[in-house]
Order: sequence, then structure tokens, then C-alpha cells
Amino acid sequence: MTEAELRERLLSILGAIAPEARETELDPAAPLRDQIDIDSMDFLNFVTAVHKQLGVPIPELDYPRLATLDGAVHYVMAKLAK
Repeated sequence: MTEAELRERLLSILGAIAPEARETELDPAAPLRDQIDIDSMDFLNFVTAVHKQLGVPIPELDYPRLATLDGAVHYVMAKLAK
């Protein structure tokens, strides 16, 4: 999976949780929670969906690394490369 494909996949997962994410041009370096209307439960649902759909285990200590779109892409790419 390329980085661009992964970014689209993560945006799709995020859009299923927060539909406005599909319509918003996200700053990939800014925290997702500051840009779209997601609360801590929505963020947990995002992390859980990433785990389930991509098979990437994400320990709770690593959740902050998925706070931005860029962070999530880099984190998941590194996990998939292993």
C-alpha cells in the first residue's frame, strides 16, 4: 500500500465516523480534533477501526501519534512495513 492509498483509506475510515471529514480540507499536520467535530469516543472509534481494517495493533500509549492525519499515516506505514 502506498502512502497516498493509506491516506485515502484513513480519510475513508475517518469519514465513516465524522462525515464532515470528507467535506473538509484537512491540514494534515494539525490535530484532527481541532479541525472536525470529533470527541474522545469518536477518536477511539477511529483508532479501533484502523486496527480492525488494516490489522495494525495500536497500543493505547501510541494513540497520540494518530492525532494528526500525517501522524496516523506515518505510524501505520511504519507498522505495515514490519
